[in-house]
Amino acid sequence: MSQDANPVSDSAAVVVAAGQGLRAGQPVPKQFAPWRGKPVLRHSVEALASAGVAPIVIVIPEGAQDIAAQCVAGITGVAFVTGRDTRQGSVLAGLEALEQAALGPVPKNVLIHDAARPILPRAVIDRLVDALVRFPGAIPVLPVVDSLCHAAPDARAPGTAMGAPARREDLRRVQTPQAFRYADILAAHRAWDGAANAGDDAQVAQAAGHTVALVDGDEALHKLTYASDFGADTGALPPVRMGTGYDVHRLEDGEELWLCGVKIDHHQGLSGHSDADVAIHALVDALLGAIAAGDIGQHFPPSDAKWKGASSDRFLDHAVGLVRAAGYAIGHVDVTIICEAPKIGPHRAAMRARLADIMGVDIGLVSVKATTTEKLGFTGRGEGIAAQAAATVIRA
Repeated sequence: MSQDANPVSDSAAVVVAAGQGLRAGQPVPKQFAPWRGKPVLRHSVEALASAGVAPIVIVIPEGAQDIAAQCVAGITGVAFVTGRDTRQGSVLAGLEALEQAALGPVPKNVLIHDAARPILPRAVIDRLVDALVRFPGAIPVLPVVDSLCHAAPDARAPGTAMGAPARREDLRRVQTPQAFRYADILAAHRAWDGAANAGDDAQVAQAAGHTVALVDGDEALHKLTYASDFGADTGALPPVRMGTGYDVHRLEDGEELWLCGVKIDHHQGLSGHSDADVAIHALVDALLGAIAAGDIGQHFPPSDAKWKGASSDRFLDHAVGLVRAAGYAIGHVDVTIICEAPKIGPHRAAMRARLADIMGVDIGLVSVKATTTEKLGFTGRGEGIAAQAAATVIRA
């Protein structure tokens, strides 16, 4: 079934982040703890927002509004609601919040996701929403690869007896997000017996008589549960990585000149598909290179009309976000601008400050220099400006 038949834009989300997460051994509930360079909660909320899911209601513990808001600062279409004593009650609170007029029209579909599953591939979202064309509910699942057995009734301590074997072919591992037609899952949760413990929302839907489809999940959607989950991913990363970048743009009449995010008063400007900020472009490639994430052309292709005339600070912000998502922080960046004119010295302080602001780092981590080619080559003849950059990232 195609996406057009049931677009993600018809879907809202409830992200359940109301637990205490004590087993994770973090100083704050695990959904607010840092992981791969940013809070656990932010990872999946960003994925949902970038997929076009809106609004996103985040269910949080009582009194956690400030820390939750900090975790998702800058993401639009987000609202918060306080959770209840059980997960089922917390989900119901989130679903009922979606009825409020301030959040926009009542959604057609809703995805219910556990914040402790930070990596949320877009393909999983698409498969779930596509399945809702035919079914009232859908969940992502994975096959069981290990042998299984039932525990004997008294198997509560090491050395107790193994019970009957279980057929792994008949079993699946269930993940989130779980997707439902909104009206159906809201009614199912309202009808649920509050004294019973609902393992997940699919059980609530099934108890109300709804068929729940199974779609392929993803191993990346693993749940962070123990302290080792917070150390294993980042601890295996190299402590320091570095990358380099180089870019060139032609000087032409009638163009604005932007360098390091600063507009320079000059009789010519740089020509390019975006604002042609050659210094930022080189820096973006250096950051992408440090985490082996390709180059600027892959992320912002010149063939895409939406980037025509775009401010290059958007490219740099994107690259910094990828660095953080990879589990790193900016260690130091060094940009060299190669040109005969204009003189860079008078603008160096403003350039450093602007780059530091875009990247969200201290200005002491940003170096900007300039040199000439002694009148040699295209830069020496004043035909264009080149820039090279080096970036060091450190394990967060």
